[in-house]
Amino acid sequence: MKKIVAGAAAVLLAVTMIGPSDGYAKKTTVAEIDKQLKQLQQEVQAAKAAQEKAASRNQEAQHYKNKTTLNLEYVLGQIEQVKGEMSETSGKIASTEQSLTVTATALDEAEARVASREKLLESRVRLMYTDGAVSYLDVLLSSKSFSDFLDRADSLKMIVDQDQDLLVQHKLDKQTVIAKKQELEGQYAQAKQLYADLESQRSLLKEKEAEKQELIAYYDQEIQEAEVITAEQDAKLVELASSRSALETQKDKLKAEEAARRAAAAKAEAERRAKIAAAKAAEKAKAAKAARSADSSRSAVASADESEDYGGGNGPYLRPVGYARVSSPYGNRTHPVTHEVGKLHTGVDFAVPTGTNIHAAESGTVLVAEWYSGYGYCVIIDHGGGMWTLYGHIRSGGIRVSPGQRVERGQVIAESGATGRVTGPHLHFEVRINGKPVNPMPYL
Repeated sequence: MKKIVAGAAAVLLAVTMIGPSDGYAKKTTVAEIDKQLKQLQQEVQAAKAAQEKAASRNQEAQHYKNKTTLNLEYVLGQIEQVKGEMSETSGKIASTEQSLTVTATALDEAEARVASREKLLESRVRLMYTDGAVSYLDVLLSSKSFSDFLDRADSLKMIVDQDQDLLVQHKLDKQTVIAKKQELEGQYAQAKQLYADLESQRSLLKEKEAEKQELIAYYDQEIQEAEVITAEQDAKLVELASSRSALETQKDKLKAEEAARRAAAAKAEAERRAKIAAAKAAEKAKAAKAARSADSSRSAVASADESEDYGGGNGPYLRPVGYARVSSPYGNRTHPVTHEVGKLHTGVDFAVPTGTNIHAAESGTVLVAEWYSGYGYCVIIDHGGGMWTLYGHIRSGGIRVSPGQRVERGQVIAESGATGRVTGPHLHFEVRINGKPVNPMPYL
């Protein structure tokens, strides 16, 4: 930014120095002006280089912004997916907790049964320990009759079967309690761990989301800064073109004065041949006049041919391509290339095919006749009094004038094309007052 301000200050200083001053004309030489022109050309090249660098920076930032936006959309999708999985896992945890609550009751009942059986077995063991072991055979042999024997045998069998059943059920209940408890605790721990893992994954994704948002903001800043630099360089190029035009005018004036001085000296030295020289000069002037008259006639015919249906409306300037259709007027619009909404269209677009002759809207001096940023190949004409006209998107090789050249109203200065930032061939025409674009239509 400091370099840009310093360059603009140098341009303003140059414009101040080259103002029309008789004192300055006496001190400044053509060589000095050539030196200043060379310095201006270097500044023009530097401004264009800065402009190209800013355009490259803009394009690169836009590319990475688009890429980061796609990555952000992917991350947001992953976050939504993880949130869904977390919700599902949370449901599983709640269901497992409910199952644990239900199973806890069943486990309490099973444990109560186990405890009851253990008391029964313990009481039988204590009884056997207190009364002493009684042989099943003694019980049978002490029967009083055969029927008593059968009753005692059945009773003994029931006792043995009951003891065996108690032992089996006791063992099965204990195994069931342990297995069910381990299974539910494992499921609960697994669900809790899965939820913790998902929470950790979600935190990482949120960090990525913040990183992507920060990157997008950074690239937006890069794009904005590049556009500011481009606009500043555009203004600087216009100022440099104006300074160059002023220097060229001053240079021509010095050359004319030098030529006049030399002519006067030559006349003083060759006074004795004045009559002969005058006669020859008169003949040459007569021939030149005749040639100019012929050229003027041919030019008038050609101009009439080229300017058919080429005229003005209520404004003072000619339409540069006749009454071609206006495809895009002056004012705010959505840019057809960048799709930026509310972008000021600084001129008028005339829909004409490539190669259409472009005419000077008014007489003036050519300031710019070269590639000029988004305008592509461009011509700018200074009409005096701070009034300029600009002709953009000229085809490659289609410029017919050069900087510093004097052009006349209606003169063909270029051919239309589609260079620069365009979607198709047309002529972009601007009217500028003191370097600022205004609506061209009232001036045509």
